[in-house]
Amino acid sequence: MDLHATHEVIVVGAGPAGIGVAAALRRVGLRPLCVDRAGVGASFRRWPEGMRLLTPSFTSNQFGLVDLNAITPDTSPALSLLEEHPTGEQYAAYLEMVTKLEEIDVVTGIEVVDVRPSADGALEVARHAGPVLRARTVVWAAGEAQYPRTTGFEGAHHTTPTITVRRWDALEGERLVVIGGYESGVDAAIQLVERGRQVTVLDRDEPWAVVDPDPSRALAPSTHGRLRSAYATGRLTLEPGVEVAGCHATDGTGVDVVARDGRRWSSDASPLLATGFVGSVHLIRDRFAHDEQGRVVVTEEADESTRVPGLHLTGPMLAHRGASFCFIYKFRQRFGVVARAIGARLGRDTAALEELRAPGFLLDDLSCCEDCAC
Repeated sequence: MDLHATHEVIVVGAGPAGIGVAAALRRVGLRPLCVDRAGVGASFRRWPEGMRLLTPSFTSNQFGLVDLNAITPDTSPALSLLEEHPTGEQYAAYLEMVTKLEEIDVVTGIEVVDVRPSADGALEVARHAGPVLRARTVVWAAGEAQYPRTTGFEGAHHTTPTITVRRWDALEGERLVVIGGYESGVDAAIQLVERGRQVTVLDRDEPWAVVDPDPSRALAPSTHGRLRSAYATGRLTLEPGVEVAGCHATDGTGVDVVARDGRRWSSDASPLLATGFVGSVHLIRDRFAHDEQGRVVVTEEADESTRVPGLHLTGPMLAHRGASFCFIYKFRQRFGVVARAIGARLGRDTAALEELRAPGFLLDDLSCCEDCAC
């Protein structure tokens, strides 16, 4: 692989979004270069012990219902892993399998810090170290799990983002506080309760009580089941209506979490922070426009930056008309859209991509995004 050449397509990120869109690009005869700072599925391999995919995998492909965790229409994590809710390590193994099946070129050890237009119309992919890479088009698929939100209140540095925990039983303390009550926060609480800890979960809202047809706005059914079991132990407390104002270290290893209304909770060790992710787009924030809610703005016909032509977005940061494409089975719906736009621009016959429409990998009618869950 000649890294000094001008490539037709560079895909930044080798997770499900990057490998999935690269597989779609292979269908139009393109051979994208996929670059990643660590490796295929690396962020999944760093998941905390016991964390699993929320969406279930099932061997339903032959019945026309593609496995929800699949990134190509003809593979199934359920079949290859024999797991309904794969662990991070298992899912990374599935991604590596797809990489080999689709003959996708992946180069690791490349940390991308910018994507910028050059005078000759190509795009320059700047690295933390090493020469600039060049491509006619770039797909940003660097994900979000590696970039947890670690600010928002005084003393946030006293907390530990849940996604950075490797082993739950290695955490000290019998009484622990979790800030954030959506999936990662509730998963952390459940894991700790299962290990005999007393846990309090704080959240501004009451996400554990939300019922919504859009899974982006509600806890998964599997999470609700686990949550009921944890709550039944008597070791779990759920506190809604809490706006955290700050965290203050006490004597020893303890930390007090203080709400804006003056309420206070004591944690024997560093509170666990689960307030979401800033996402990888913050690395190249100026290359995309953002709306009033801070969401990335891309074109509906190509998921392309409105500021840098040729720069496309795929993955959990994607949103259209207020609908979030944050799960694998959601953002994979746009793989065919991105591949079709890039293929047409580079003079390829994109007819083969129509095969992706029926299995749900080419969603180009976004009218439903205004009033229903995609």
